[in-house]
Amino acid sequence: MTAKDAILSAAELGNELAGSRPPVLLDVRWQLGGPDQRPAYEAGHLPGAVYVDLDRELAGPPGAGGRHPLPDPEAFGAVMRRAGVSADVPVVVYDGGQGWAAARAWWLLRWTGHPNVRVLDGGLVAWTAAGGAVTADRVTPEEGDFKPTPGAVGLLDADAAAVRAREGVLLDARAGERYRGEVEPIDPVGGHIPGALSAPTAENVGPDGRFLPADALRARFEGLGAAEGGGPVGVYCGSGVSGAHEVLALEVAGIASDLYAGSWSEWSSDPARPVATGPDPQ
Repeated sequence: MTAKDAILSAAELGNELAGSRPPVLLDVRWQLGGPDQRPAYEAGHLPGAVYVDLDRELAGPPGAGGRHPLPDPEAFGAVMRRAGVSADVPVVVYDGGQGWAAARAWWLLRWTGHPNVRVLDGGLVAWTAAGGAVTADRVTPEEGDFKPTPGAVGLLDADAAAVRAREGVLLDARAGERYRGEVEPIDPVGGHIPGALSAPTAENVGPDGRFLPADALRARFEGLGAAEGGGPVGVYCGSGVSGAHEVLALEVAGIASDLYAGSWSEWSSDPARPVATGPDPQ
């Protein structure tokens, strides 16, 4: 697996859109706890891009499975088909620049078996900085034929995440202060899964929001015990969104990993599950 299999630059996307087999474009702009981003999409998006709502279409209803549990696969497939996604056509996903929401869509498409999906590195910010055009034109795509087949990439539940922390490597993609339990602005309990290592996904990108070079990412993850060909690696975050971004960073680095999609929002909802605090994994 190479970086080009997972991400592409604005220049590369421009070339592909001008080619004979342009990718389907999905706009997944989203803000945690922020306003609906559809108006921003309608005001200006990449030509041909279809808006996908993370909270409503890339997640199931909040509950015991966390704040952003996985959507029903058949419902997700219907959303993707309406957006024009087909199994034999490449897909490129972008968001406003942070990359978290785009990575969530990327991971879901990979998990459900799409063979060719990538994230625009740096998102809409990188596209416009490179001189890429945006439009407010209404997009009505031709219906796609994508049929989800879940299980194409690794998925952890709470019990498997606990095992991964003990017997492999489990990375916590949240900010360090949330990992340590110093603050918890969203979920009922602060701290982390015992044995998990702090690895904030914000440290995988530069000031421009683009991923660090693959060699730099690989060195970072190897320093945390996650290496190509090493023991199994798992990732979690608050609700399975920024964790997908860390899975993407690991992919760029050439390291396979599994996502605990329920993440801390699911783990902390059960008072019987253990919680660790402070800078140490245990």
